[in-house]
Amino acid sequence: MLELTGIVQWIYNIVCAISSAIGLPDIIRDIVLMLIIIVAIIAFLVVMALFLVWWERKVSAHIQDRLGPMMTGGWHGWIQTVADALKLLQKEDIIVETADRKVHFWAPVIVFTVCLAAYAVIPFGKGLIAADVNIGILYILAITSFTVISLLMAGWGSANKYSIIGGMRSAAQIVSYEVPLTMSVIGVIMMAGTMSMYGFVEAQGPKFWNWYIWPQFLGFWIYLIAAVAELNRTPFDLPEAEQELVAGFNIEYSGMKFAMFFLAEFLNMFTVSAVATTLFLGGWQPPLPGLAFIPSWIWFLGKSLFLVFVIMWFKWSYPRLRVDHLMSFAWKVLLPLAFLNIMLTALGVYLF
Repeated sequence: MLELTGIVQWIYNIVCAISSAIGLPDIIRDIVLMLIIIVAIIAFLVVMALFLVWWERKVSAHIQDRLGPMMTGGWHGWIQTVADALKLLQKEDIIVETADRKVHFWAPVIVFTVCLAAYAVIPFGKGLIAADVNIGILYILAITSFTVISLLMAGWGSANKYSIIGGMRSAAQIVSYEVPLTMSVIGVIMMAGTMSMYGFVEAQGPKFWNWYIWPQFLGFWIYLIAAVAELNRTPFDLPEAEQELVAGFNIEYSGMKFAMFFLAEFLNMFTVSAVATTLFLGGWQPPLPGLAFIPSWIWFLGKSLFLVFVIMWFKWSYPRLRVDHLMSFAWKVLLPLAFLNIMLTALGVYLF
């Protein structure tokens, strides 16, 4: 009863009925439907970003025993997050005189657009996917690689030595960890025999012992560690490194442009968790068939937010790595393990 598929179908029928009644061409109808989907995704992402900002404050507060706003600003200080968002919207957009204004402007736009585009192929629940393309995971890996370009643009366009160092660190880090992350996904593709995000979920089924996290346990941890590194979060936060670079690539940004970088980081955290849920944790499928009465989108959000919590847990538990340790770990540890996982998966697929 709480499944959203019926609502989606109802909206689709209404749009089709109106377009037929007024004689709109099919292409106009499809554009209207796409705009409705985009607005729905943006609304979801805005709410999710605000929730994750508030949640990280609570997680960090409880882990480090500094509770922050508890009695003011609503329940557990949730209004504080909304107030911060309104404050950033009202702040003046300051650009330093020596900055490359065009590059400086487009960097946060690109990082947020890339973040939004990835959700086109993520299955939020049964029938809740904007576009079920047959190369969904390849599309996500390709589109998210544009993030490094935006961070390089932010560092270079700011005309600040700390920003440039942060941008270069980000490029080196993301490119390095992109390789083991991509390799970790290959094992799942080999087992499922598809690259469709919806296909991964259906291949695993509603029984938790068939989820790919068990045969791909090594691949799952390689993916999770590499994803945290790509998010530039502790213990891999070298591109920002407040004690060294005073925030790194985004130091010369203010107001809404800074907010776009800030929100993109939290949304990317949810993105990598949603992809991991789809690939390794059965997606929107329940752990047992008897639990199918709970809506599929609740299962998907629950699994994804659990992984988000794990990523937050990492940040507030471990110190930052040294840059040489960071790079050597990617190339000398994760990459060989990723190749080992591929070989073991190939052997398992061939034998079983």
